[in-house]
Amino acid sequence: MNLRRFSLKPFRVAEDLPGIGIKGTIGRRSNTLSIGCALLGNLSDLAVPAPVESPGRKDRLWEQTCLELFLGMRDSGRYWEFNLSPAGHWNVYRFTSYRKGMREEPAFASLPFRVRTRPEALRFSMELDIGKLVPKGKPVEAAVCAVILTVKGKRSHWALAHSGPRPDFHRRVGFGLTLPGSPAAWRR
Repeated sequence: MNLRRFSLKPFRVAEDLPGIGIKGTIGRRSNTLSIGCALLGNLSDLAVPAPVESPGRKDRLWEQTCLELFLGMRDSGRYWEFNLSPAGHWNVYRFTSYRKGMREEPAFASLPFRVRTRPEALRFSMELDIGKLVPKGKPVEAAVCAVILTVKGKRSHWALAHSGPRPDFHRRVGFGLTLPGSPAAWRR
């Protein structure tokens, strides 16, 4: 598997941003997508939901600190949004085109992700079967994003790239990571 490294950037650089950095890796082998993402720095300034005993599918996770993954296929308006909360809650939505036709994706009854918290790091990792969404051999375009909420109630939006006058993770221009569909490309 060829892992690609990424770093997320805040939408606007401002004095009240938390003192963190966000980086990770993403890769694909056959129909398995692997992602690891770490929020590094002074986490005491962040409002991080505590792990819950029975996590499950939950709406509106983007209103708190959460990691988001967007997947789409080239030459198709259809895409998926994955929301992962440090509490363990999750959701997957499918869209027919830009912000249209939003529905919970029934292909997933759970998401196999892990969250590890240390004083200076919050780490997410996931091995995901994307064969439920994408035909075998089809390249996937991905965006990794995060919503960060501070203990003072300030919200910041982090992504690979930002375009437009306000944060919008759904813009396809932000799907800046292409994960090849062919086995020959996985070995590169």
